[in-house]
Amino acid sequence: MNTKSTLEQETKNKKIGKYRYRILALLLVATTINYMDRSIMGVLAPTLFKVFDWSTMDYAYINISFKIAYGLGLLTMGSLIDKMGTKKGYTISISLWSISGMMHAVIKPAMGWVGFAFARFGLGFGEAGNFPSAIKTVAEWFPKKDRAFATGIFNAGANVGAMLAPLIVAFVVQDNGDGWQIPFLVTGTFSMIWIVVWNRVYRKPEDHPEVSPEELAYIQSDEAANPENKEQKSSWFKLFKTKEIWAIIAGKSFTDPVWYFFLFWGGKFLNDQYEADTKALALPLITIYVIADLGSVFGGWLPKFFIEKMNMDINKGRKLTMLLCGLVVLPVAMVPFIDSMWTSIMLISLTAAAHQAWSCNIMTVASDVFPKRFVASVSGIGGCAGIIAGALADYGLGNILTDEKIASGSAYEIPFILMSFGYLIAFGMVQLLAPKLKMAKC
Repeated sequence: MNTKSTLEQETKNKKIGKYRYRILALLLVATTINYMDRSIMGVLAPTLFKVFDWSTMDYAYINISFKIAYGLGLLTMGSLIDKMGTKKGYTISISLWSISGMMHAVIKPAMGWVGFAFARFGLGFGEAGNFPSAIKTVAEWFPKKDRAFATGIFNAGANVGAMLAPLIVAFVVQDNGDGWQIPFLVTGTFSMIWIVVWNRVYRKPEDHPEVSPEELAYIQSDEAANPENKEQKSSWFKLFKTKEIWAIIAGKSFTDPVWYFFLFWGGKFLNDQYEADTKALALPLITIYVIADLGSVFGGWLPKFFIEKMNMDINKGRKLTMLLCGLVVLPVAMVPFIDSMWTSIMLISLTAAAHQAWSCNIMTVASDVFPKRFVASVSGIGGCAGIIAGALADYGLGNILTDEKIASGSAYEIPFILMSFGYLIAFGMVQLLAPKLKMAKC
């Protein structure tokens, strides 16, 4: 019986076709490049502190510059992508971040932190288009029940990129800082290649010659079941009148700063706490992001399992997954009090995995409760809220992480305690504002 069911499922999958997964692979590669670009800064931080003679506050200002631009870009790019479509919008986004990323390589020590802040601003604005584009593409190419899993797959690129960054840095950057420019040039080259492939391959599923009628019917099964949710005219500003947009804003605001801490301050934390230099950071950071990758894929698969195997609806499957993520994060509060670096790495890795599982679900909520024409805009608004929270956290870190507190070993206690409770607070806000994940009236 089981063998027969398996054969029937395989036959069904063969008839439906799987071209949508080729598009998903392109999203994975784009997200990988995106995170290689932004992660290099965090890996190089101990080296750049010496080369440019930065203070902790200088570094905080550089990160704040990136986040301000990223927030502005999320609002701008999300709306632009909804109007222009994912093909053109994604191309513009990755072109901007490629050029800005390579600009880092021409900055001289005489320019101080301001030169890096300028380059990071351009990088942040361009990179803001990645997730709104990718989430909108998933909404165009996958039915609702598969979207968290698809999001988990492309979101895994964030961890792949964060893993590749320390490898590139360790391979090409010398102990004295020579060659620090090369990683920025490498990622810019990868971006340019992706743009060529994307523009040759991408079309909407209904216009794509490689998509079979059966696969198109599967992709559009939600529209077939709910024809009233197709195109209706509405104002972009009406989004803010819905409770659902505020649920997404809350879900991102309380959790995104945790990820930004690991990404931009993680290398400095390991250097301050355990005296890990640039090359010694490679293995710990790779470990964190490998485990985070597993969390991203597992977090995308888990609601699909709950929906298909446990007969839960989308709301229950999604919410249960998010609640479990919040519980898994709690032990990270102990990290500043642990003497063993690798014990701390394991707890940070668990938190990073839970964050990525949370992230692919909160991002998917945008396509659960909003029409496709608003998905990129909603994703941009949520991401903007998260980046604003991250910028405020950077400012706080710049003031908290003084040389005196770092020397005493008490500098990181408050940040880790706060991040341990952020996800449960976010879950409570999402449940309060969007208790049933129904389509928003906008």
